[in-house]
Amino acid sequence: MKIIILILTLFFVLALAPDTGAQSYFWIGFKDKPTAGFSVSRPEEFLSSRALERRARQHIPVTESDLPVYKPYIDSLIRTGATPVHSSKWLNGVTVILKNDTLAKRITGFSFVKECVLTKPVAPSKSAVAKFEEATPVSGIDTSYYGYAVHQVGQLNGQFLHNNGFKGKGMLIAVLDAGFYHVNLLPAFDTLRSRGRITGSRDFVHPRADLYEANSHGMMVLSTMGGNIPGQLIGTAPEAAYLLLRSEDAASEYLIEEDNWVAAAEYADSLGADIINSSLGYSTFYDTRMDHTYAQMDGKTTRAAKGANMAAGKGILVFNSAGNEGNKSWHFLVTPADGDSVISVGAVDKQGNKAVFSSFGPAPDGAVKPTLSAQGVSTALQNIDGKIASGSGTSFASPVLAGIAACLWQANPKAPAYAVRNALIRSGSKYQKPDSLLGYGIPNMLVAHTLLSGPSNSPAFAVSHWLVWPNPFRESITFFSSDATSAGVTVQISDISGKQIANRLFTGNGPYRLDVPDLPGGIYFLRISASKRSEIHKLIKIK
Repeated sequence: MKIIILILTLFFVLALAPDTGAQSYFWIGFKDKPTAGFSVSRPEEFLSSRALERRARQHIPVTESDLPVYKPYIDSLIRTGATPVHSSKWLNGVTVILKNDTLAKRITGFSFVKECVLTKPVAPSKSAVAKFEEATPVSGIDTSYYGYAVHQVGQLNGQFLHNNGFKGKGMLIAVLDAGFYHVNLLPAFDTLRSRGRITGSRDFVHPRADLYEANSHGMMVLSTMGGNIPGQLIGTAPEAAYLLLRSEDAASEYLIEEDNWVAAAEYADSLGADIINSSLGYSTFYDTRMDHTYAQMDGKTTRAAKGANMAAGKGILVFNSAGNEGNKSWHFLVTPADGDSVISVGAVDKQGNKAVFSSFGPAPDGAVKPTLSAQGVSTALQNIDGKIASGSGTSFASPVLAGIAACLWQANPKAPAYAVRNALIRSGSKYQKPDSLLGYGIPNMLVAHTLLSGPSNSPAFAVSHWLVWPNPFRESITFFSSDATSAGVTVQISDISGKQIANRLFTGNGPYRLDVPDLPGGIYFLRISASKRSEIHKLIKIK
């Protein structure tokens, strides 16, 4: 316990470095990482019990990347006059404040220093343009238990999980954002506060600041997951617990924010977070020398992407907004949404159409990006005045999906993070034909749950072994069963008179998709034959 306190104290000292805006910030990467007495065989000295339980549950070993940064290296920097801000054990380096460029050149010559990179210059200018969309009042849709959130929950079939008692209880979601204005006061968070579901907070931008008085963007993001005002706003994970972590400086745009992001993600990991939602992204900066190129959006180059991939490797589901650059000169996705293991989320409207602002993929290496999509147009959320409003941006699509994924994982607690991610992807509306607009499409929680648990384990599938959706349908139907075998699945469609309209053999594990766009509207019967068993489903084709 003594060593744990020492490590946490070290982190606290780094986090409380003085905020001297007249000096420059640098990232200093180290060449190696001596252990200094720490060992992967004693992980309880630097990871919480919850973090270790998450790893053990998913059979993820503790590695050298989990060991703290070598303190004597940091001490050497301090002796030169450097002031540490925060460190990264995953990337093996530290962010520091330096008085001048001469000091930076001196540090670059140290034998243990790999790189010394400017991340925020002296006296950064303030942003004249808001980095986030403003909320607007909501009107004109029917209210029910979900209130104005009915479309964003229903589009994902999230009510299936909620109706079966899965609302995120026991899951810990870390929210990396720009501030959480009045989360300690606003009504959407009454339940989170009264039931102790805000389990921690930390400001990686201005450690002494009150993040409840900072930017409102994170507050709005949180409300799409944790909001709970029956009849007005029900978030996708109203019973989950949350860590509120400020990594984004809304007043400026410099590379340091990627290092803040990684430090916050490591903190979330150390406390045992199951999910990270980040409605943040980076591509261009006030200092053009820091700009990324499209080629660098390859999922493994930027420090933010490296940190996000590392978080996923520790058994965390990482969700990141794809970006709101779709109708700008830079119309590609932003980092860390490009991360190889990151679920990047594009925005659609309530009808499932791509939002004009949602960033395009694919990644430079051809990887499908965005990964999935959710409602990010007129998304219901808590406004700063205490009323329910709507906001648009992939910033809101990402938490909507992250929250319902927490419920899905709660329903399937033995599943590792990668299996939950795969189930979300395979349940996507465009799984068979992903594109650079919506990725694998809009996931369906009923389908994803079936993929994870199998129909025999779900009361919703007690009668049928096959899931068929959508029904009614327009152009195609998709069907899946965990009973499917490599021997093949035969599908026949007949009209109401018994005449056979279509007959097709599918192979592989599914889900399977049958396109019948020219079929006239009406009632049809679908016979699915596999593993010496046949089922018949009634279908309705609409024009």
